[in-house]
Amino acid sequence: MNTPRPRLDPAVADTRRAVRVLLSTALDEALVGTGDLVLVALSGGPDSLALAAATAFEAPKQELRAGAVIVDHALQAGSEAVASRASGQASELGLAPVTIRRVAVGSAGGPEGAAREARHASLAEVASETGSPLVLFGHTLDDQAESVLLGLARGSGPDSLSGMAPLTRRDAGPAYGRPLLGLRRHATRQACVAAGLAPWDDPQNDDPAFARVRVRNSLMPVLERELGAGVPEALARTADQLREDSAALDHFAEEMAEDLAEHSEAGISLSVRELAANPPALRQRLVRLAVESEFGVTLSRVQTLEVCRLVTDWSGQGPIDLPGVRASRSGDRLAFSAG
Repeated sequence: MNTPRPRLDPAVADTRRAVRVLLSTALDEALVGTGDLVLVALSGGPDSLALAAATAFEAPKQELRAGAVIVDHALQAGSEAVASRASGQASELGLAPVTIRRVAVGSAGGPEGAAREARHASLAEVASETGSPLVLFGHTLDDQAESVLLGLARGSGPDSLSGMAPLTRRDAGPAYGRPLLGLRRHATRQACVAAGLAPWDDPQNDDPAFARVRVRNSLMPVLERELGAGVPEALARTADQLREDSAALDHFAEEMAEDLAEHSEAGISLSVRELAANPPALRQRLVRLAVESEFGVTLSRVQTLEVCRLVTDWSGQGPIDLPGVRASRSGDRLAFSAG
C-alpha cells in the first residue's frame, strides 16, 4: 500500500510557482543561461527567507545554481549575529555560495535611500565577483502597493507610480528579479512557517520614523477599513497598468528620437517643430532621453518642463543652465551642450 504524499502547503506552492515563472522568463529572455548562478538578496526576514527556500528548490530544476548575499548594514546592535544566522539558514537550504557583506551606509538621500544605495552597490559587487547575471529580491505585493501610495503622496510621475517591475534588465551589473510581487506579505510568512523556517523580524519595520512604516501600519489599514478589502491589490494593478503605458511611451520616444535628433561636436539638438507637434508626454520623454543618452544626466520633471517652454512658450529667452548641461534654442533647433 502506497503512503500518500503529504499535501504541499499552498503558500509554499505559491512561492515556488512564482520563482519558477520568473526563472523561466529570465531564461527565455536570455538574462540567464544553463548553469548560471542566481543570487538571492537575503535579509533573514520572512519575505527573503521564503524566496530563498523557493529558489533553492526551483533553480536546480531549471539547471541553474542558487546562492545568497546577506548585506549587513551595521545600523543596529547585533546586526552581525543577524547576518550570520541568515547565512546559516541559506546554507541549510542548500544555497551556495553564501556571501556576507558589511557596508557603510552614508546619509545622502535619507536613511532609507542611503541604505538602499549601499545595499545595491554591494549586491552588484558580489554578482560581479561570482559571475551572477541575476539577483532576486523578496518584494511582495504589499511593498508594491506601499510604493504607489508613497509616490502619490510625493506627487511623483508615472515612472515612480509604475512601481517595481518583476524583471529588470539593467545597463550595467546584474538583472533584478522580483518573483513575489504577486503575493501578499502574509503568504511569505506562512511559507516560512510551513517550511519550519524561523524568520528574523526587523524592528525597523515597526519604527514610525520611516514613512513606509507609517503607510503600512497606519494608512493602509484605514484605507481598507473605509474603502473595503483589496486596496493593496488595486494599487498593484495600477502600477502594472502605468508601467505598461510608460514602457509604450518610452518605446515611441526612442523610435522618434532617431528622426528628431542631430548630433554635433557641441552635443545634440532636436527639431522644435517635431517636438511641438507631439503630445506633452512624448515631448518631455524626448527631451529627457536626449539629455540622458548624450550627457548621462537625468532631468527632473521641473527641469524638463522648463526646457520644454523653449519649445511651446518661446519669446526669445536665453539658455537654461542645468546640472552639467545647457539647453538653448536657435531657430528650429533645441540644442543641448555640456554646461
